[in-house]
Amino acid sequence: MLHVGLDLSRKRVDVCLISSDGELVEHFRAPADRDGIYGLSRRVAVYDEPVRGVIESMNGARFVHDELVRYGWEVLVADAQRVKGLAPLACKTDKVDSRVLAELSWRDLVPAIWLPTPELRAERERSRWRLHLVKHRAILKNRVHSSLIAFGYQVPMADLFGVAGRELLSELGFPEPWRSHVQASLELIDELERRIDAIERWLRRSGADHRYIPRLMTAPGIGWITGFTIASEIGDIGRFSSPVKLTGYTGLCPRVKQSGDMDQRGSLSKRGPRYLRWGLMEAAIAASSHPLYKERYQRTKRRLGRQRGAKVAQIELARKLTEAIWYMLTRNQPFQPFAPAGAIFALTA
Repeated sequence: MLHVGLDLSRKRVDVCLISSDGELVEHFRAPADRDGIYGLSRRVAVYDEPVRGVIESMNGARFVHDELVRYGWEVLVADAQRVKGLAPLACKTDKVDSRVLAELSWRDLVPAIWLPTPELRAERERSRWRLHLVKHRAILKNRVHSSLIAFGYQVPMADLFGVAGRELLSELGFPEPWRSHVQASLELIDELERRIDAIERWLRRSGADHRYIPRLMTAPGIGWITGFTIASEIGDIGRFSSPVKLTGYTGLCPRVKQSGDMDQRGSLSKRGPRYLRWGLMEAAIAASSHPLYKERYQRTKRRLGRQRGAKVAQIELARKLTEAIWYMLTRNQPFQPFAPAGAIFALTA
């Protein structure tokens, strides 16, 4: 078998071939487009051996993976952080990186990541695109509020962008170019809201038949949008052997540095998908007022003080919801405040 390390950059792929005996066979470069990947596969095909390719996880790695799988390759996508831990290098170049990946394949040490199906990738893209549009809508609304503050105007209503708020904005005397900018911001906000509404209707229709979302919605703080986001980012719950594994995947756990008697806890690792963290934090904020979690949330908040108590309490609650989600999805059960008689687990950790 040939072991092929692929170091992907924006315009090219550095390729390193190692034989089954661990000897260097060839090193070359190829364009990173569709034609270049095809030419790469044809160049390697002349050796007439089974091929295993390894590429680090990054933007574009899935495209290279899919293309090479079409040509009969076995392709692994390696976790970039874990590769760095396995093979720290003083001299880091594209040529060296591709050789490292090929060596890891030859030694069967590739820290491969799980790849979602094309259907799951489409679900994630819709959910993430909605969040992207919501972010830009918030930026535009903040610009309008900033213009009001700059000219000393007060907002007497709760929703500046409702009917009454729009009437107020049309009556205020903004000089140019601020008036034009406010009007353009309102038009863009309306367009973004139309697109967000269309995505949310699709999410609601699709979520009704999803295998996870109806169960997720039985938990406090989880609605259609957050449920769809959490389900699409988790993917297959079977790849997590315990609630601890799922919680670690969310990136909501602190960094830990231990050596002998030293035990240091740092900031959140944030290693997992940021969209999953967003969904869990949104659910935690909503669940903080639920009778089941309200007392715990308020107790943690008071203990840590005003400066950081609320944020830490929300993160702790998000971790508890993550543990509950693992039990719900693995046991195929709705959310339960307490474990049933004879059970050895509870959905509210």
